[in-house]
Amino acid sequence: MEKTLRITEIFYSLQGEANTVGLPTVFVRLTGCPLRCVYCDTAYAFNGGEKKTIAEILDQVKQYKTRYITVTGGEPLAQPACIDLLRLLVEEGYQVSLETSGALDVSAVDSRVVKVLDLKTPASGELERNCYDNIEYLNPGDQVKFVIADETDYQWSKDTMEQHRLADRCQILFSPVMGQMPPERLADKILADQLPVRFQIQLHKYLWQDAQGK
Repeated sequence: MEKTLRITEIFYSLQGEANTVGLPTVFVRLTGCPLRCVYCDTAYAFNGGEKKTIAEILDQVKQYKTRYITVTGGEPLAQPACIDLLRLLVEEGYQVSLETSGALDVSAVDSRVVKVLDLKTPASGELERNCYDNIEYLNPGDQVKFVIADETDYQWSKDTMEQHRLADRCQILFSPVMGQMPPERLADKILADQLPVRFQIQLHKYLWQDAQGK
């Protein structure tokens, strides 16, 4: 029997964040997430969705003229068949990224997939869910994202980055929580502390004021 995944949506948009920001991308948003971050902007993906076979997902993705695919959620790794989907997308020749909370094991993710690991900061309410063992599986092309809501988050992110020597492993992203951390304040702090990180804002929220493109 062919494996299936519960899908909230498959859509075509500009990548709103990470190091491919601005590139036309197909997003495959899987349903379900074991976390409940207080600032979550995709709670609509917690439940519902539609079961699709991996073949059906691949067929839908092929409708769009782009080589960039992002598998996101929810938390995509909460569905075991996500591992198979990621591998098959890579084998189809796509440049694939995985948006994951980092709370679930990433060791089985195909090494050709770019992992964007969202380490949860104190203000998320899910700090204790971080699985730091995942850091061992990061490749130079991967990214660790810190979503920063306040000064405590910023200091924690800075300390965590240094403690695990993340800048020696992969790219690091610092992103402000819209409406809580003014982007210019976070930018100023990064420059003042000379951090080896990429500042990012969620482009899609400025263009369309919604969650698409994540």
